[in-house]
Amino acid sequence: MTTHSQYWLGFSLIPQIGGQTLIQLFAGFRDLSVAWHADKADLLARGLPPKLTEIIVSHRPKINLEAEMEKLTPYQATLITWEDAHYPEMLREIINPPPLLYVRGTLLPEDQQALAVVGTRKATRHGRETTHELSKRLAKQGVTIISGLAQGIDTAAHLGALDGGGRTIAVFGNGVDRAYPTENRDLARRIIQQGAVISEFPLGTPPIGKNFPRRNRLISGLSMGVLVTEAPKGSGSIITA
Repeated sequence: MTTHSQYWLGFSLIPQIGGQTLIQLFAGFRDLSVAWHADKADLLARGLPPKLTEIIVSHRPKINLEAEMEKLTPYQATLITWEDAHYPEMLREIINPPPLLYVRGTLLPEDQQALAVVGTRKATRHGRETTHELSKRLAKQGVTIISGLAQGIDTAAHLGALDGGGRTIAVFGNGVDRAYPTENRDLARRIIQQGAVISEFPLGTPPIGKNFPRRNRLISGLSMGVLVTEAPKGSGSIITA
């Protein structure tokens, strides 16, 4: 983590500050520690709307940056921010890229050679077996398998990569402090040892429905392509592809 990670985290916890605004703040100040301590006039001078400026000024004193960073420690989680050299390059190219990622495990340069493998939660036995075998073979060839830890196809994809001795990344639609679904907790632990679990959502964020389309854009954004092994028409997997 950079020494400025706490400021990225702090701004991300302020209501009404989305990813694009946070990246614009960084572009305007070139140093978020300066932006964090900027007064109202300086924020307005950088082009921030008056209403948003008022929100920032009123909320900053309520956020204890050191305490927020300490919350990561029990989960051995780290932050990767937009200004970090090892921020995933392909993610920089998507619409509304996440300004920071919560990570448990490790992201490596070779993870740029990645394929998303997704599909239905209600997978058939044939679908699960085929997904496992494809993911296993790909992982053995050095391809990182990316999926969402869901039941069914996602689970088979992660297990295939792990059984192939390769790397796999699970992208969460909730905070990295909790595995969802809960029956995949042990799988999440294995993934952390042989890849990473990541999320753009703060610790404590529950797995609510509106988070998953946002999660899916990261799954596709981190990948060279998307393999759908079994999914109904109009499903989230098809949208991801």
